[in-house]
Amino acid sequence: MLPMLSPADISQPQDGLFVLSGCWTVHTLAGADQKIAAIGNSEAVEVVIDGSQLATIDSLGVWLLQQQCKKIRTAGRSVRLLDWPVNSQKLLDIVENQIDIPVLRAAHRSFLEKIGRNAEAGWQGMFALLSFIGECVLALVRIGLRPNRWRWQQVFKYIEISGFDALPIVGLTAFLLGIVVAYQGADQLRLYGASIFVVDLVGYAMLREFSPLITAIIIAGRSGSAYAAQIGTMVITEEIDGMRTIGIEPVEFLVLPKIIALMVALPLLTVFADLTGVFGGMFMARSQLDISYHEFLARFGSKIGLSALLIGVGKAVVFAAIIAIVGCYQGFRTKGNADSVGRQTTRSVVQSIFIVIILDSGFSVIFSILGI
Repeated sequence: MLPMLSPADISQPQDGLFVLSGCWTVHTLAGADQKIAAIGNSEAVEVVIDGSQLATIDSLGVWLLQQQCKKIRTAGRSVRLLDWPVNSQKLLDIVENQIDIPVLRAAHRSFLEKIGRNAEAGWQGMFALLSFIGECVLALVRIGLRPNRWRWQQVFKYIEISGFDALPIVGLTAFLLGIVVAYQGADQLRLYGASIFVVDLVGYAMLREFSPLITAIIIAGRSGSAYAAQIGTMVITEEIDGMRTIGIEPVEFLVLPKIIALMVALPLLTVFADLTGVFGGMFMARSQLDISYHEFLARFGSKIGLSALLIGVGKAVVFAAIIAIVGCYQGFRTKGNADSVGRQTTRSVVQSIFIVIILDSGFSVIFSILGI
């Protein structure tokens, strides 16, 4: 709690003489603008500023006074300081020598320059991410040569957190998505008397595309952000530095268990999303197209091959590695304070989802070319 300070005040016993009193600091100068301006508006040939009654003054108070003194001198009149404390006089001299130095303005950047700088930052970030991936691979090789260093307890813990605890939200989302796909397809297929093909639509859409993609997006927002926040907090509290000091490699202890756990959990979650999504489509086909559950399952088993399931699960493995690596990478890039944790957490989610969608598009093109 700040001590009670007397407010800044100015008295004018006679024309051209101004007596300063009170505390001229950043906490007490509010509302004194008009009084200070009276010094610069004085018509006296010589303006005398008496500082004998001044309690204290800081750089803000000195700067305001020097602005008025500069105004007086510009008008061709003189300023004289009377009975000023030695320390305050030194501060006045320092500010007076600096007051004419122009304030540096931020350099104006053109639109093209901003694009170039952002592109350069993105390029450097990409190489930093590739370097982190290489570090993770080297750590995996080191652990592979020494199996006793595997931290299976941590792996099982993250499987439970990232996999089992995410079953409700993944299952509900996939179920509703299956309903949407079947409902939208039903309106079109009914027009051509091809209602039974809704089974093919739901099966291929959910198993190949929607289940792995929507599951990856949910896990990126749920687990990827948690990885970034956890590691980022440890960076700020210097726990990471402490681990290195006692000989524990943070990548081996924090990153690899998360990557392995997510590469196990996400494919299993994708299979669960396949089941609930197909069930949602089957429910909607029964209510909208009068396709019985038995008929739906019979066609599903005969028309949807195992390759559709394996493609979706294979995508999920790649998506899991990307989400875990990006989340941990952004966590290690945390610097400074708690605000940085929030920024890096947001970046981890955005970057993970962006890369997952890019990879999914790439997989679609490659599978189309290969005829898979």
